[in-house]
Amino acid sequence: MDLSRRTFIKFAGAAGAAGLAAKPARAEASALRTVNTPAVLVDTTRCVGCRGCEAACGESNLLPPPAQPGSDAVFSTPRRTDPSTYTVVNRAAASSKEGDVRYVKRQCMHCLDPACASACLAKALEKTAAGPVVYHKERCLGCRYCMVACQFDVPKFDFDSPAPYIHKCTFCAERQAQGLQPACASVCPTGALQFGHREELLEEARTRIYQNAGKYVHQVYGEFEAGGTSWLYITDVPFDKLGFRTDLGPTSPPELTRTALAAVPFVLTLWPPLLMGLYTFSKRRAEASKSGEKEAHHD
Repeated sequence: MDLSRRTFIKFAGAAGAAGLAAKPARAEASALRTVNTPAVLVDTTRCVGCRGCEAACGESNLLPPPAQPGSDAVFSTPRRTDPSTYTVVNRAAASSKEGDVRYVKRQCMHCLDPACASACLAKALEKTAAGPVVYHKERCLGCRYCMVACQFDVPKFDFDSPAPYIHKCTFCAERQAQGLQPACASVCPTGALQFGHREELLEEARTRIYQNAGKYVHQVYGEFEAGGTSWLYITDVPFDKLGFRTDLGPTSPPELTRTALAAVPFVLTLWPPLLMGLYTFSKRRAEASKSGEKEAHHD
């Protein structure tokens, strides 16, 4: 019996240590979400589809010029980002109640708790304290789990390259480090893209919504979706009609899986010896019982 007690005490101590080890990861994730990181507010009612943001992005990231510059034909088919295009502006299929055409800019949403970074085994994708989700190609294994994990279908793999890597919007992390705003926001002629800090932009978005009663949809897309994003959108057309996913809950994918993953070390390292201890205890008790029966029989 003494052996069993010592064994259980050891297991309990180890389990407690494992639980403590899991806490810093949760604390780190929470800290990231509370930081008033840089963000961009997109007001689709102000976008005129000039695609100056596309050109600025290409120039800043040394990418090819935008397709069909100056031609409305480019809006005939919705486009997605790809290894040579980090942002695209599409014409929405739906118009406003007044019949005005709406355009929607797409790029990496730079989630506050990004699923791509959580899924990356090599830590090639990293959510920085400054806000951008950056990519370290020297660490990339090419597994493309990030592509599967992203709920916004953003990371793209360069299949045509002999040395393929993941490509996506960088949120102009290098420009931000120099005190500059992202290239796309810096050239927007109508103020459809407003760069700033997330909390201030959320306040600005709410102010526009409530000061223009009946104009805007009463929602700031990105405030809560997938745990919150650094890109925020307001519009006067229902978001589902603009092609946005509206089935994303307020909890980030990493947060949903973090509790289960924290239990993996316990299951893999502590559960087997615990079972072995129980087996040893039961075996010895059975042997002691048999020994007692034999002694009673001899008596």
